[in-house]
Amino acid sequence: MNAPFRVVASEKLLTSYVFDVERRTVQHGDTTFERDVVTHRGAVAILARNDRDEIGFLRQYRAPFDSFILEVPAGTMDVEAEDELATAKRELREELGCEAISWRTLGKFTVSPGWTDQTMTIFEATGLSLVERAPEGPEELSSTVLWIPINDIKRVLREEPTIDYTVTVALHCVFGTFFDLD
Repeated sequence: MNAPFRVVASEKLLTSYVFDVERRTVQHGDTTFERDVVTHRGAVAILARNDRDEIGFLRQYRAPFDSFILEVPAGTMDVEAEDELATAKRELREELGCEAISWRTLGKFTVSPGWTDQTMTIFEATGLSLVERAPEGPEELSSTVLWIPINDIKRVLREEPTIDYTVTVALHCVFGTFFDLD
């Protein structure tokens, strides 16, 4: 049997509004090694489907790509003592201007376990009603809401230069092989 891995030390390298970075020293048997880890409070994403069989998307500016990306509503769990569902409800209102009657958890996924502990809980929201949209921050304020018919999603996503992974996972969870872009 292999020796267990154990974090034996941690040093904070960076603290930011959205995430922190730690240098962790890990022991494995007689060996120790270091890994830089991005720590994150977690996030949610929402596949919002209206009664016209359309999915709600945002086209929103993202600085890492210096371009606008098509994505489903999503957000960081940055409100103290707010659970995943409450965060999802808040983000749906802020970003799409909707409330939902029915909520279904599609799953909780790691984003990139080799360098971050961030998890993403993805929900499906149905039974939508429109409310006043409440975008926050320059990216959301400049974003565009798009309602794309389910039958057009493959075509639209084929035209995108970069596809957000939450879109991929959410569509696959709800529609299975529907999302196969081959």
